[in-house]
Amino acid sequence: MEFLASKGDYIRYFKRPSLLVLLCVIVLVCTDQDYYSLLGVSKEASSREIRQAFKKLALKLHPDKNQNDPNAHENFLRINRAYEVLKDEDLRKKYDKYGEKGLEDQQQGGRYESWHFYRYDFGIYDDDPEIITLDRGEFDAAVNSGELWFVNFYSPRCSHCHDLAPTWREFAKELDGVIRIGAVNCGDNRMLCRIKGINSYPSLYIFKTGMQPVKYYGDRSKESLKNFAMQYVTSTVTELWAGNFVNAIETSFASGVGWLITFCAERGGRYSKYFPNSMTKKRTFEGLVNVGWMDCGTQGELCDNLDVSSSTTAYFPPGATINNKEKGGVLFINSLDAREIYQEVMQHLPDFEIISAASLEDRLAHHRWLLFFQFGEGDKSNVQEFKKLKFLLKDEHIQVGKFDCLSSPTICNKLYVYQPCLAVFKGKGTGDYEIHHGKKILYDIVAFAKESVNSHVITLGPQNFPDKDKEPWLVDFFAPWCPPCRALLPELRKASKHLYGQLKFGTLDCTVHEGLCNMHNIRAYPTTVVFNQSDVHEYEGHHSAEQILEFIEDLRNPSVVSLTPETFAELVQRRKREEIWMVDFYAPWCGPCQALMPEWKKMARMVNGLISVGSVDCQKYYSFCHQESVRGYPEIRLFPQKSNTAHPYYSYNGWHRDAYSLRGWALGYLPQVSVDLTPQSFTEKVLNGKDHWVIDFYAPWCGPCQNFAPEFEMLARAVKGKVKAGKVDCQAYGQTCQTADIRAYPTVKFYPYQGTKKNVLGEYIDSRVAKDIADLLNEKLEAMENKGKRKKSRNKVRT
Repeated sequence: MEFLASKGDYIRYFKRPSLLVLLCVIVLVCTDQDYYSLLGVSKEASSREIRQAFKKLALKLHPDKNQNDPNAHENFLRINRAYEVLKDEDLRKKYDKYGEKGLEDQQQGGRYESWHFYRYDFGIYDDDPEIITLDRGEFDAAVNSGELWFVNFYSPRCSHCHDLAPTWREFAKELDGVIRIGAVNCGDNRMLCRIKGINSYPSLYIFKTGMQPVKYYGDRSKESLKNFAMQYVTSTVTELWAGNFVNAIETSFASGVGWLITFCAERGGRYSKYFPNSMTKKRTFEGLVNVGWMDCGTQGELCDNLDVSSSTTAYFPPGATINNKEKGGVLFINSLDAREIYQEVMQHLPDFEIISAASLEDRLAHHRWLLFFQFGEGDKSNVQEFKKLKFLLKDEHIQVGKFDCLSSPTICNKLYVYQPCLAVFKGKGTGDYEIHHGKKILYDIVAFAKESVNSHVITLGPQNFPDKDKEPWLVDFFAPWCPPCRALLPELRKASKHLYGQLKFGTLDCTVHEGLCNMHNIRAYPTTVVFNQSDVHEYEGHHSAEQILEFIEDLRNPSVVSLTPETFAELVQRRKREEIWMVDFYAPWCGPCQALMPEWKKMARMVNGLISVGSVDCQKYYSFCHQESVRGYPEIRLFPQKSNTAHPYYSYNGWHRDAYSLRGWALGYLPQVSVDLTPQSFTEKVLNGKDHWVIDFYAPWCGPCQNFAPEFEMLARAVKGKVKAGKVDCQAYGQTCQTADIRAYPTVKFYPYQGTKKNVLGEYIDSRVAKDIADLLNEKLEAMENKGKRKKSRNKVRT
């Protein structure tokens, strides 16, 4: 909860479910200086750049190194606070949108580590170019790009992780270009590591598209790591000789894939074993060229005809002429160094096709394309590694090409392309496309292209902005330099696939269309808005497809009533005697309120029909909230059924604010529908009675039983009139539970009436979800009814 304290009131109280109540005093670091300026980074800085900047300042300004400076502690708190906020995607978005006011509930910055920690433990791999540090927002895109990844999940406090670091660096340098070497700091990415099931450090995993992640269990030597990783490298090296050499070169023209061949001239086959393995391990040409080798010790005549007198490597492009090597374009590389060979070959591979202005519309209308937009032939926006894109995107049927904007500025202006970039066109002409705003590195481009062609997000501008569109649109107003904006884009693509045909998705670059963004009062990025004709709804939740879908579902079927002071008085204060309300008093700028919002709406749908749910905007109705003694946000209150003894309301003080915890708390205030049974009533009503019963056998001290109790009440209401619901306390009535063969708590059993006394063992139900149990009981009842009808039908036939 966020307390409405004065600027100097920094004492916070936290309650935990414990016998000991701790009073915690937290230092709130306030500064008028911009957090980006404090760290000396730009607003478009990546997480890695922010870490590097903070580490540099931490080593310089740490109090351990400035013991004679009385202001050292306060100075360090400022930069520590800035780092804690900017490293976190959600906090950074709040800061960009609301400034420090939006962070008053997040009081980080009062604690920091020793100088030794920042010098030796912080950002272990940030200075290693061969190792890619992956954060939550880019992890999935990386490992699903089609490339092979070997990822080290580590903790900066883990001594074994530090022991591995030198080996991991050497390993990364040696396999640079063969596989991607990554690292995930689980200290900064706890949620990602938890989702991936990482529970020990370091944990090393191979990731490859189309297969399950594979964990490495061997020793941590460089050779063992290399041998393990190379099992998953699929490049092959073909041995060539006189019988297959000519055919291989000639057929390369039809396939469009040339040959890279190493000629091993030394007698005895010294290179015949070394170089094929070395080529496979050092650089992979999978899909780009065929890799082969020839032993000139056994193929001497052929090597002589090719003027090969010493060990060398040659690249035969598609259509190469063997008899005239120079005219045929054969490239001889006087090196056995794999890195040099790789660079030479990549430079000589054909560049992407340049699409003409005259053919652009037609070609984009019939095929999926990834287009690089350049401005003149001298544009160096591409790198040689991008030539792998054709192969990596082949399965998605995406063609790769270039378009020169200087050849037709009108076309690029129409597409809002004003600088070198790349975009995916989805096979429907120039009207259905998406510009890439991520990192200009291979794995990010591959992930973008695959996601984009299979999603329904398009790039918007003044010409196609849905101002007066009758169909509903979700529009993301963003800036390409904003990291939270870039992290949101993949989630929008995921959500668009679920809502295809129901909601259109578009993105608007506010650095290009500033006037349009100003017209819609956009003050922070990203701002995501749903336009439904005259209705406009701003999304305030977390950057996940799941929560976006929850938001849309709630717009279509609102579960929460937005209350004004007037409607609060009418619906809540003057509610019917048996009616129950839950109300969330919140402020839009409050971080915990934003986190609660999707859970609140989800909870409202879960208790629909039982409890009415509302919310009050205390920024809009400040005086009213003050009048209702609301002192902090969010304030959750339950207004129970009216009675002479009931309290006016109950405040929620639970530690967890997820939908299930809130629902469990609220259902506890509903009148009990299930029946508490004694041994006598269990025998008389359940075993000997003529009603169907579902029974919850529980123990009062059992945590899972307590969690299941509200679920069982939901079940009792769902099957009311068909099946009676009862509860047996196994602590008080142990003999009854023992007779019913109860071995764990809670246990749910069904006792159907079928004309005779019921079996005390009943029918075990293996579920703890009210809806699932209700569905199962209804199926059983239907089967019993159908069986009874068939029996009656047979009796009539006999009669």
